[in-house]
Amino acid sequence: MIATTALELRAGARLLVSGVNVRINHGDRIGFVGRNGAGKSTLAKVLAGEALPAGGAVQRTGKIGYLPQDPRTGEDQGTTIDRILSARDLDQIAIRMAQVEQEMATAEGADLEKALERYTRVDAEFNAAGGYAATAEAEAIATSLGVSTAVFDHELKTLSGGQRRRIELARILFSGAQTLLLDEPTNHLDADSIIWLRNFLINYSGGLVIISHDVNLIETVVNRVFYLDGNRNVIDVYNLGWKQYLLQREQDEHRRKKERAIAEKKAEILQKQAEKFRAKKDKAAAARAMFKRADQLISNLEEVRKVDKVAKLRFPTPAPCGKTPLSGSELSKNYGSLEVFTDVSCIIDKGSRVVILGLNGAGKTTLLKILASQLETDTGTVEHGHGLRLGYYAQEHEMLDFERTILENMLSAKDDLREPEARNVLGSFLFTGDDIHKPVKVLSGGERTRLALATLVVSAANVLLLDEPTNNLDPASREEILGALAEYQGAVVLVSHDEGAVQALKPERVILLPDGDEDLWKEEYFDLVSVD
Repeated sequence: MIATTALELRAGARLLVSGVNVRINHGDRIGFVGRNGAGKSTLAKVLAGEALPAGGAVQRTGKIGYLPQDPRTGEDQGTTIDRILSARDLDQIAIRMAQVEQEMATAEGADLEKALERYTRVDAEFNAAGGYAATAEAEAIATSLGVSTAVFDHELKTLSGGQRRRIELARILFSGAQTLLLDEPTNHLDADSIIWLRNFLINYSGGLVIISHDVNLIETVVNRVFYLDGNRNVIDVYNLGWKQYLLQREQDEHRRKKERAIAEKKAEILQKQAEKFRAKKDKAAAARAMFKRADQLISNLEEVRKVDKVAKLRFPTPAPCGKTPLSGSELSKNYGSLEVFTDVSCIIDKGSRVVILGLNGAGKTTLLKILASQLETDTGTVEHGHGLRLGYYAQEHEMLDFERTILENMLSAKDDLREPEARNVLGSFLFTGDDIHKPVKVLSGGERTRLALATLVVSAANVLLLDEPTNNLDPASREEILGALAEYQGAVVLVSHDEGAVQALKPERVILLPDGDEDLWKEEYFDLVSVD
């Protein structure tokens, strides 16, 4: 259970919400909704105890499982299966059991007897924590979320961001937590995994909070909706399912507008009458009372929701370049003994549109990083053609400096960029006023996405390398980026699970990893877009 009292949240000096008094009980399945930057992720982080509120208090009982939006979360040491088992401390027990088994294999006499006694105790502890049944459960959850059994014994640091994200989600679902706080849990999941997750959450008996731009997941799972209004700085609580919430929200808005119109008309009449009375000494008191009454009529009204602003997302006008601005020849990458891909070649012609597809861990993000010169290839070469200007969007926002401000990141995106131009571009991406002086580390995932895209706008890039560019965006912002993708005249190399993004791109070719096979785009490849 989680309960808040007069909770206040801020992002720097900017107020997000205030006066929040809510409870999350067993059986509650709550969807946090609102535009990017409204405070959804901040609220989840505070509820989980990962950050302190600006004011008020949070009470927690029971174990809490929290999946942050940031894909760089979690440990990077140890193996996949150990990381998942650590949610119930089974990993440490398994390590001690392995140590005792080693001792038993070499010990003799009295030492053997002691080792046998220790093994009995460790085995009992292991069984008390769930034992082999728990291990089987952990493996089943992991495979259901698309974590291949082949990587169970691999070191975490050798895995892709998508694999790491799945492992963290599996760990949290396996933890047995009484309350789950899941921020964008469907990122990096294929269609089958999303269906499995949906069924898991429907049957989950504890308290549940979901932040997701996957409307289908929200519609299916939640039985309550918390709407974070970024304009009014309040949380509207709807004890309803998704469809009923949408209907009630519309009715509430209609009611607010009607009440305001009636009150404003009454206030106008009172003010006009008060103006007439004010000139007369014997009616001055009555005039003051009328003015006061008019003010009260307006002040007692609920604020009408303002229409959320949408960032005008666009990609840069590409600079002139040669026929083949970017190519890679005989590329390969290994992490220790783990081979990601080998002998991959690709040619990115001027204005071409390419999609990279492949199974989980096939190296899609790795290939983009190599083409972007963010990662060295083990073999082969990357060739930059005449006039190449590269724009790279990383799914984990690695190209942003989290310690610097929004404005500083923008100015560093182009050597000769002047501050007035930077402010204008940032404004079109909804970064205005003092907001541009906020450090990137305090931004939500959606806001970081907008900033990363804003830095591309001024780059004049003629080749864009885009790694999951629609992740973390609200529906309105997603539509903007799809429109921008469709209109962009330069070359694009895209990695995405979003079928809408691929449709907007209208790809000409597809590269299939890990083999590196290249083919003309066909409609049947859409079946592979959401498979990772």
